[in-house]
Amino acid sequence: MSSPVGFTYFEKAQSTFKPPLIANENAFLGDVISNDKIDTEKPLSAGFYRLEKGTPLVYTYTYHEMKIIVEGSFDISDETGKSVHAVAGDVFYFPKGAKITFKTDDYGLAFYTGQRAEGAA
Repeated sequence: MSSPVGFTYFEKAQSTFKPPLIANENAFLGDVISNDKIDTEKPLSAGFYRLEKGTPLVYTYTYHEMKIIVEGSFDISDETGKSVHAVAGDVFYFPKGAKITFKTDDYGLAFYTGQRAEGAA
């Protein structure tokens, strides 16, 4: 018989976790948690992405990612010509290989889960 397995809890992470600057003057991203030390074959990382008014971020995904907008808004477009004004509650799937442009008129905050090791964004 196996031992019980417990969950991990991050109280008020949406308001207390401050992701570090990763690009330009206005793009912040940080993993809150990753299972890459436990499951090296299929790592999974999750955290917050914040974009503030300024330079658009153009990002090519090297892994699959799901993202939910939790605050503010983003204008999100891809190379196929698809474009969406995303607001809180909208959910996205970005497949490996997708080249995505993120812009905002003010700021946007999103929670993501990516199929990658911690810090491999």
